[in-house]
Amino acid sequence: MTTEPETSGLNGDWRIYRGDSRPHDRVRRLPPPPPWRRFSPADAADGRLQRDLQQAISYRPDESVVDRVNAAVLLRRPLLVTGKPGSGKSTLAYNVAYELGLGSVLYWPITSNTTLQNGLYDYDAIGRLHETSLRGAGGRDGAGGRDDTAEPPDIGRYIRLGPLGTALLPGELPRVLLIDELDKSNIDLPNDLLNVFEEGRFGVPELQRLPEEQSRIQVMTADGGARVPIDRGEVRCGNFPIVIITSNGEREFPPAFLRRCVRLVIEPPDRERLAEIIEAHLGADARAVSDGLIEDFLVRRADGALATDQLLNAVYLATSGSRPPETKLKELLGTVLRPIEGPGAG
Repeated sequence: MTTEPETSGLNGDWRIYRGDSRPHDRVRRLPPPPPWRRFSPADAADGRLQRDLQQAISYRPDESVVDRVNAAVLLRRPLLVTGKPGSGKSTLAYNVAYELGLGSVLYWPITSNTTLQNGLYDYDAIGRLHETSLRGAGGRDGAGGRDDTAEPPDIGRYIRLGPLGTALLPGELPRVLLIDELDKSNIDLPNDLLNVFEEGRFGVPELQRLPEEQSRIQVMTADGGARVPIDRGEVRCGNFPIVIITSNGEREFPPAFLRRCVRLVIEPPDRERLAEIIEAHLGADARAVSDGLIEDFLVRRADGALATDQLLNAVYLATSGSRPPETKLKELLGTVLRPIEGPGAG
């Protein structure tokens, strides 16, 4: 097969894929991606950091959100954030961490199988046992057998604190912990969190059973930083973390759990705030030509759930250098702005 020759750029044709089974190299000349979809192949962690930073800088909370974040920070209580999908619940955590200079967000996504243990720490007992066996096989006694007196491997290399456990480490400043979509959890997890939230500490039984001469053990953390010491098998926070818990409202939480949280409902952004969000992500020029798209978005949102990032996708598609022709644009925008739920969803 041959590759059809083309000059630089896309020659006015927005399509990368043509569907005619004729190989070409247009994918090598893709225009820049939207700011929220930029990846770094050389360093995945750095790529994630840049996307998180973009989210943080571009977030535009309203006054009620700011007030409740401050209340939660002052009271050292978790902030329970509910709202429609795509309303910016998770992004709030990145914005708080960025503005307060508290480093990377500790992210704990919740599923129906998540337990409190997953958030606190993980002990790889099988891995440590395997290394112990290898060490014993590698050393020989005088009779040519196994050396059962070989020193056991460092247990700290087999214990990794989870996001919640890392957030509770003592430090000069609090960390920001995002517990995402708690409403997906099993029925016990909210109540299981209560004692940890109240006490600000937890024990690691595998370390508590060690002899006195091993009272301080260096363990690994959820964010991949340097190993940190745990004394006598207990993690006790110095500054209670800024905990932001998100929920899509798919279930009710126990009254005892709700009583210990500051609650916030994020309302969908209005016209002016949508314009500010577009400018923050795509610049003043994109905002200046987005009035029609914002109006269309608001009409569609009234009939079914739409997320703000769907509007951003539509604006990018309509204003980027790879803008489709008008005959195609309306149809594509209808696809991008399809409701998540309600009439026309699916």
